[in-house]
Amino acid sequence: MPAGPAPAFEQYLELNRERRLESYKALLRIPSVSALPEHASDCRAAAEAIAADLRAIGIEHVEVAETGGHPVVYGDWLHAPGAPTVIVYGHYDVQPVDPLELWESPPFEPIVVGDRLQARGAADDKGQVHLHLRATEALLATSGGLPVNVKFVVEGEEESGSVNLDRWLEANRERLAADLVVISDTGFFDGNRPAITIGLRGLAAVQVNVYGSTIDLHSGSYGGTVQNPANALCAIVARLKGPDGRILVPGFYDDVLPLTEADRAAFAALPFDEEAFRGSIGVPALVGEAGYTTLERRGARPTLDVNGVWGGFQGEGSKTIIPAHAHAKITCRLVPAQDPDRITELLVSYISEIAPPGVRVEIVPQHGGRPSLTPIDHPATKAAARAIEATFGVAPLYIREGGSIPVCASFESILGLPVVLLGFTPPDDHAHAPNESMDLRNYETGIRTVAHLWYELADLPR
Repeated sequence: MPAGPAPAFEQYLELNRERRLESYKALLRIPSVSALPEHASDCRAAAEAIAADLRAIGIEHVEVAETGGHPVVYGDWLHAPGAPTVIVYGHYDVQPVDPLELWESPPFEPIVVGDRLQARGAADDKGQVHLHLRATEALLATSGGLPVNVKFVVEGEEESGSVNLDRWLEANRERLAADLVVISDTGFFDGNRPAITIGLRGLAAVQVNVYGSTIDLHSGSYGGTVQNPANALCAIVARLKGPDGRILVPGFYDDVLPLTEADRAAFAALPFDEEAFRGSIGVPALVGEAGYTTLERRGARPTLDVNGVWGGFQGEGSKTIIPAHAHAKITCRLVPAQDPDRITELLVSYISEIAPPGVRVEIVPQHGGRPSLTPIDHPATKAAARAIEATFGVAPLYIREGGSIPVCASFESILGLPVVLLGFTPPDDHAHAPNESMDLRNYETGIRTVAHLWYELADLPR
């Protein structure tokens, strides 16, 4: 059996529980919304705060590294000769907070509600970065060292596409030499069951801009004589998917690998209550691609969704115009073997082909990312499972999630490193939505899990 944290580790955590919570809240108060230019200084403030925290707990070579966008925070502790080297990745940036009126409390004023800490970033991903820092702090304070070598990489553009991270990884390839990557930016399964995510979908995104006249036109004077950009956009969107949920873009499914019998059996074995899932999100019915279960559609099938539509008059009452322009944001979630660049090309080609006459259509590619799949039987994955069982008291489930963490594929393709997705957020954390929260019991036990994982990894052959 590998060694675990000394009793002093737990004593330290208990003695510093309140200080730890206040530190967590302080990080959440920084409105580091990477997608909004007006929050650039807040993103830098969050980076500086994490760098100061790393230095304070004993991490060396700490740097707030420039990227051309929001900075990457780097730091390392490399005093475990012969032990594996682990990159801990996370992100300090957060999603925008709108619609603000649906928040029960100000999004950047964290409050404890029952067993939850509620604020933007509490779960995704500041809370999980913070628990890694606290595990490191407690181990260094009580043992004087770590059982493995650790390199921290905390970026500030994950929520806006990680547009500068691949270039930074390429430029720092030698400094980032390691044995594996641990990413805590995922969560538990339904019912707050401990889980290890082995698969994430990739992402391709475009914005569709439809232009008609240079100005809004009177719908009485011009209706029936010109193409309406809003109508044209609706016609385009209507032709992207069929009534059976299949995406109609030619070539979209060419690289999709079919689910094996073993894959389908693994999904079927998960303790998933479809009716409870439906009720939890308040929709009248669950829909999707025909021939697949809800879990299969969520974790192992590609999607196409309209994320936003706008154009024309938005105010109260009526204004009889033909709008000059209309717009839509569209994203596709991708599964292993699908290439986001190819999918984007297919979208651009197909939308251009089906665009109605009388308007000019512009398709602007947005950020993307590749899908990721880690084998269940990888030694590092098994080590993470043992660490979870040692702390949460149950063996974890292995799940594929529908979301995307593009950097997973980047670590695999650029650095050649396996990735372990060890996240602790509850499934109802409301990440990206109003009233985001972290279960403080998950957070506290997650600190213990990270410490146990380092000892588990130290016991593995290189």
